[in-house]
Amino acid sequence: MKERDDDKVVSMFPEETQNTATDWQKSIPAQVFLNYFFAINYHIQHDGGSTLDQSVLLREEKPALTEQDLNDVKRLLLNSWSTEYALRTTAELGDEAYVRNALHWTFPQAYYAVFAGMQAFLRTRGISTNNEAMLLREAGRLVVKNAYPKAISFYAAGHYDDFNIRRLPLAHYKPGLQIAGKELEAQAQIGQFLRTTRRQKAKTVRQQVQANQATAIRSSKTGDVLQKFGPQHWQQLTWRLGYTTIFDLMARLRISSSHREIERFVQAEIDFKLFHESLLQIVSYLNGIHEAFVAQAVGMQQYEALVKELPKHLQHSFVEARLQQQIRPLLGNEEYQIGQAA
Repeated sequence: MKERDDDKVVSMFPEETQNTATDWQKSIPAQVFLNYFFAINYHIQHDGGSTLDQSVLLREEKPALTEQDLNDVKRLLLNSWSTEYALRTTAELGDEAYVRNALHWTFPQAYYAVFAGMQAFLRTRGISTNNEAMLLREAGRLVVKNAYPKAISFYAAGHYDDFNIRRLPLAHYKPGLQIAGKELEAQAQIGQFLRTTRRQKAKTVRQQVQANQATAIRSSKTGDVLQKFGPQHWQQLTWRLGYTTIFDLMARLRISSSHREIERFVQAEIDFKLFHESLLQIVSYLNGIHEAFVAQAVGMQQYEALVKELPKHLQHSFVEARLQQQIRPLLGNEEYQIGQAA
């Protein structure tokens, strides 16, 4: 089904937001952003395919890792866990005013906690780059290949303003401004988030391509760098976009502490504790998945040894809880131990 952005849906970004008069209306962009992440968490919690049981990656032979690979994986996991620890500490303080003003660091913390865990997992698969765009592209490719649980296997593809949302059958419905209370509302909001994110990503790619004399698309008549794009020009950039997945949605949290958008969030009248709770649950879920992938790749013995050697602030924490409650029961099954005896 052909998907198009609805210009009437309010976005968090200034260029996509109409001028508003009332305090409530001024809070709409922040409320929409909260709705998006609440919807993602709602979909994960209520979708029947949220577990790793059927992941093809857990059935693959584990890759051969060098000592340097293992050291890099440990370092990246520690970065992920320390960032998640900081995010949890903020969320657990419970003071609404503090949580509201903490957005300057909790937004990027939520993303980079997930990104470091994802990078640790990809390192076990021989991907050693630190290039964020390449890592997001590779993770997106694995999402499309059904390496991840069904609950987060959704993605957007297609050309600018002709986007297709896959694996979210209800995503074509127009989302409202309310917190999702059923699956239809959650999928509609996630679908809109995918579309606006892919649109923004396409514009960023166009800016980068057109700023480079060697890659810029030019007029066939004058040879000048094009200033206005038609459908045929956008299509020349689509291959550069890759797929738009949950990891690209998380990347929307990379807001600079000096960015004026943060101030708009701080001044908004939204449920900040609910926002942090939603982010934390998503982070914990995604990190748990990548930790299971890493444990399968390095072997349970090495993974458990790593957890035992954690710094004091991470001992007996959420890291060990996920090991005991999720990873050990999952990888304890013989069918997931392929190649570990080699």
